[in-house]
Amino acid sequence: MEKWWFNSMLFNRKLEYRCELSKSMDSLGPIENTSLREDPKILTDIEKKIHRDLDYLEMEGFFSSDLNTVSKNDDDHYMYETQFSFNNNITSFIDSCIESFNLGDIDKYNDIYFYSYIFLKGRNCSESDNSSTSIITSTNDTNDSDSTIGESSNNLDESQKYKHLWLECENCYGLNYKKFFKSKMNICEYCGYHLKMGSSDRIELSIDSGTWNPMDEDMVSLDPIEFHSEEEPYKDRIDSYQRKTGLTEAVQTGTGQLNGIPVAIGIMDFQFMGGSMGSAVGEKITRLVEYATNQLLPLILVCASGGARMQEGSLSLIQMAKISSALYDYQKNKKLFYVSILTSPTTGGVTASFGMLGDIIIAEPNAYIAFAGKRVIEQTLNKAVPEGSQAAEYLFHKGLFDSIVPRNLLKGVLSELFQFHNFFSLTKNDKA
Repeated sequence: MEKWWFNSMLFNRKLEYRCELSKSMDSLGPIENTSLREDPKILTDIEKKIHRDLDYLEMEGFFSSDLNTVSKNDDDHYMYETQFSFNNNITSFIDSCIESFNLGDIDKYNDIYFYSYIFLKGRNCSESDNSSTSIITSTNDTNDSDSTIGESSNNLDESQKYKHLWLECENCYGLNYKKFFKSKMNICEYCGYHLKMGSSDRIELSIDSGTWNPMDEDMVSLDPIEFHSEEEPYKDRIDSYQRKTGLTEAVQTGTGQLNGIPVAIGIMDFQFMGGSMGSAVGEKITRLVEYATNQLLPLILVCASGGARMQEGSLSLIQMAKISSALYDYQKNKKLFYVSILTSPTTGGVTASFGMLGDIIIAEPNAYIAFAGKRVIEQTLNKAVPEGSQAAEYLFHKGLFDSIVPRNLLKGVLSELFQFHNFFSLTKNDKA
């Protein structure tokens, strides 16, 4: 098993222990300069968990030869000495935290410190024993602190080399393995937080395999007002995002089948200029609505946007009225069914137009939904915005939308909604 895998596992465990330490400290109450050693139960629980993890790693055989330089002539002795080394080092690490630990100082024990203490010291423990010394020294007998800093830097470089394999949750900071992250619908396996999802992944999630038919793929934004920018010209910025994301614009539109039910769907992509709505985005959505009106299809619009695109000025704002007008004909005149799905973030002109015009409005858990951002409101009104007042759960209780649906249940919920409104699966009709 590769060393990076073991590093990442212990890093995850460290995060869990830090959370547990914080919760345990909170339970102590506002006692100033209270040492953790005053509550031995905390240490006992943590040490038990660490030893249990190490026993698990030993049982599964995850101690590899490059984690320690002990001779492998005697396998049993090698395994025992390796476990003993890691037990001692992790216990010493926690002891060192306890000796100098005051309430609120937990963040000072960062990843570099943890890596250097556990892995670098663990790797050199046998060398230290053989040379009858307990400190890490360089071959030139340089200062201990310089040696530790250098080795910490090397270890950080090694961690960075495997950074592309993991994705950090923005809520709990747990590390999710990217290889399995997509199959888990970009939901954190530790706290269940819904992380951002690209439009292509959402199409794969919502639309039956082999039924997706994209519309207006070649439609791109120009520079209608010749927007001046000292940093990067607007056209060059569009080209940059097209290369980066593989998309032509901040929305994908098309038709497909959802559990056999024909639907028209538009999905915004926050990765493309923050999902901002320019002329091309507005035109693509308008054409999708008009196509759904003519073909009598149910409509889904998945919102993920920072609002109207400032590089196109008032032409971006016009898109709000244009899309709303098309939706009026779709809903009022044709009596068809439109579902709006609000994901994180949905703000600005998208919130103020088609985002809030759905017959049914669904939000994802923890989604950030607003018109103006928190900073803008506070600077304009000179008042503090309550924490969490722009989160989906708070807004749901205020009646802003109809339901909060987890991502893994969304397709089934949409299918039931469409059937309730007399849109049925083609396969079922064929069988009948």
